[in-house]
Amino acid sequence: MVAGILVALSALAVVYAVALLRQAAARHQLRPRVEAVALGAVTNFFDTLGIGSFAPTTAWIKLRGLVPDSFIPATLNAGHCLPTVTQALIFINLVQVDAWLLVGCIGAAIIGAVLGAPVVQRLPVRAVQGIVGIALLIAATLYAMTNLGMMPGGGEGLGLSGPAFWIAVLAHLVLGALMTFGIGLYAPSLILLSLLGLNPIAAFPIMMGACGFLMPVAGMSFIRSERIDLRVVLGLALGGIPAVLLAALVVKSLPMEALRWGVVVVVLYAAAVLLWSAARPRAQADA
Repeated sequence: MVAGILVALSALAVVYAVALLRQAAARHQLRPRVEAVALGAVTNFFDTLGIGSFAPTTAWIKLRGLVPDSFIPATLNAGHCLPTVTQALIFINLVQVDAWLLVGCIGAAIIGAVLGAPVVQRLPVRAVQGIVGIALLIAATLYAMTNLGMMPGGGEGLGLSGPAFWIAVLAHLVLGALMTFGIGLYAPSLILLSLLGLNPIAAFPIMMGACGFLMPVAGMSFIRSERIDLRVVLGLALGGIPAVLLAALVVKSLPMEALRWGVVVVVLYAAAVLLWSAARPRAQADA
């Protein structure tokens, strides 16, 4: 079953990559932005090591004004798609976990993404700003909790059964939908699975596999949207893939606690700016 998952994920990634390049060519946006390449490399490197990519990427995009606020959810999901698939292929192959739990959570996350992506594309700009701002506040809280040792320790199991299994699956349905709004899945998935008794290491292929499958599915819709800059998307992907390989296969340890505190500061600032934009009068907020 695991071999089938890896083959299906690889095929889905190829289909997505072809669709992305075709859309970029049709829009004359085949030249990636250099700044986005660097951003993709840094954020996906640390994403592979457990920092996360959505919140830092959102913070930098907002600070630098790389794309309008309403473009952020599509940019995150489409740009980090192929690096995340790379992560999923590595961790599903290397880390053991119950195959039925893996398939159930992945399937639920895909359904959630299919339901969520069209909603995001129709949301008013102020709603996007507010949701992404709140997501950044949640991310900053989770980073701080991790550094303060307040995250759940988890169990020893490599699978779940009974009610715990179905709670995990249904939760990933919701998390898959929230991903399309720019709310990262990794941290809440890790917390939930750990609380249910799963070994935290075994959660990695689940959360990476769920994102690896749902992001190409959601990305197919996002890359056709008017709310996206494919030059930034291509830059994130081109920088991110080699960074994932470097982090997963070469780098073994870094001062992660100090890095997380730095991310907390930047993310909180970006969250405040986004929420302030959402709260301003309509004419200013939509500018």
